[in-house]
Amino acid sequence: MYDIIVVGGGPAGLTAAIYGRRNAKTVLVIEKSVFGGQIVNSPKVENIPGFDSISGDEFGDKLLEQAMGQGAEATIEDVTGIEKKESGFIVSTADGSSYEGKTVILATGTTHRTLGLPGEDDLIGNGISFCAVCDGDFYRDKTVVMVGGGNSAFVESALLVGIVKKLIILQDLPKFTADQKLQDQVLSKGDVETHVGTKVLAYEVSEDGVLTGVTYEEAGQRRTVACDGVFLAVGLVPENTAFGEWAQLDERGYFIPENICHTKTPGIYVAGDCCQKTLRQVTTACSDGAYAAISACDYLNDH
Repeated sequence: MYDIIVVGGGPAGLTAAIYGRRNAKTVLVIEKSVFGGQIVNSPKVENIPGFDSISGDEFGDKLLEQAMGQGAEATIEDVTGIEKKESGFIVSTADGSSYEGKTVILATGTTHRTLGLPGEDDLIGNGISFCAVCDGDFYRDKTVVMVGGGNSAFVESALLVGIVKKLIILQDLPKFTADQKLQDQVLSKGDVETHVGTKVLAYEVSEDGVLTGVTYEEAGQRRTVACDGVFLAVGLVPENTAFGEWAQLDERGYFIPENICHTKTPGIYVAGDCCQKTLRQVTTACSDGAYAAISACDYLNDH
């Protein structure tokens, strides 16, 4: 029986584990893939307080090391559901394991939607990025392709347009769906080339594995554009469906937190990018994790 079970080993989950252990609670962190979360895909991060520059992978390692150094336990498993018991909750995983906790913090994060093209996984973090704040400066005075035409794509483009030499925006729909104000902000600055009604077909890669361009289809014609990097803004995918019984979800599948991190179920809390929020950054995820852990500790102390 753990005092706190944290589902998700990204910045929110690992911060929650650190705060839980600092309050002398037993903590288990269950992560399904890689500790550190989405940040591990960024080769260089310069907006985390305390670090002039650090790789996302190294930052994730430091978070895990700190949490385990405080006494938290960690395991790699895929959580598939939660069951309520009189003494707390039973958290079940895909391989048939189960863990009992008095409280649960859901910090499941999100997954960036990708295009599913050949070689894409190898290029993520090495030519393909998702975050202009994190990676935009790597492409200063270079040519970049932005795939997407919604608000997220234009928010990212607004950051890139003052950095890159040329920005090429590819949208699969017949028109951009971003707010007109965002479109005006981007299209009125710098060298911006736009194409709608497109379909990205392939990434062009050199013999040594460096991204050199993108091939796409427009108006029935196949075209290739040279570029130094690609930013994907085709959506995020929260994986919260298995927990909808315990925490309210919006129409896109994000948790709707009550009072920052609480849910409709006493003893279950949510934190990080899996929640409805306006800014998804490492710093806000860590803040959420701290709130969730302190709330869980207060619940434990009161019960």
